[in-house]
Amino acid sequence: MNILLTGKNGQVGFELQRALAPLGQVHAVDSGDCDLADAQALRALIRRLRPDLIVNPAAYTAVDRAEQDDTLAHAVNAVAPGVIGEEAAALGASVIHYSTDYVFDGRKATPYNEQDPTQPLGAYGRSKRDGELALMQSTPRHLVLRTSWVVGVHGSNFAKNMLRLATERTELKVVNDQIGAPTSAALIADLTAHLVKRLQNGGAEAFPFGMYHMTAGGETSWCDYARFVIGQAQRAGKPLKLTVEDIHAIPTAAYPTASARPMNSRLDTTRFRDTFGLQLPHWQQGLDHILQQIL
Repeated sequence: MNILLTGKNGQVGFELQRALAPLGQVHAVDSGDCDLADAQALRALIRRLRPDLIVNPAAYTAVDRAEQDDTLAHAVNAVAPGVIGEEAAALGASVIHYSTDYVFDGRKATPYNEQDPTQPLGAYGRSKRDGELALMQSTPRHLVLRTSWVVGVHGSNFAKNMLRLATERTELKVVNDQIGAPTSAALIADLTAHLVKRLQNGGAEAFPFGMYHMTAGGETSWCDYARFVIGQAQRAGKPLKLTVEDIHAIPTAAYPTASARPMNSRLDTTRFRDTFGLQLPHWQQGLDHILQQIL
């Protein structure tokens, strides 16, 4: 199988290089190889490589900056997936694309399922929702995987930020009324590899393409997430200026940001688990594995 992988230096893209390597010839690119905001360059790349599968974790992810940089966010997150879908359809290729909990407004009291209407709160969420629609309208052979709160060994993320701040400050104030599931980039990559293997074995005609929610199990708040990270760092003997007791819970209203965040980022993964027969381990399991490597 000839595989085109975008965003090779991102958290998920970095892990996908490892996970997809046994499944085919992987052409891994980043923005230096092909700027996804340049539709013509993207088309030219796909036409030159003629992949059987395009895996697209690349995205504009600067949530707050997107409010002032809406044009670039839209080009990368909304236009590019449609271009990928059009070129894939012309080749008879399949597409795996990743999306986010930010397509929802977070006001639902229970976890979101794939049938719930999207209502993003900001430019980033709108661009990701528009990208979903563009891809789905351009090719039937699409797999859209929504995930949340991605964390990995490679790249920047909340866990690494908390570890850095814990070496600089004597206390931290962290939001406790936004709920979600930290999801390991390695888990996302490994699950993707399972799906690709099923696609290879059964063929595209029998593959259950569509939209799926794919996050780690369980749920937590950002504050309890931070406390877990710092607690693991303490147990590992990392020198810190604070302890878990120095992490204080605050409401979202006390930490204003340029773009509003969904209060409820929980995604119902029932359809994914039932369709593919795969388990989604608790978020602490994946995070603990990542922290062992970071620490």
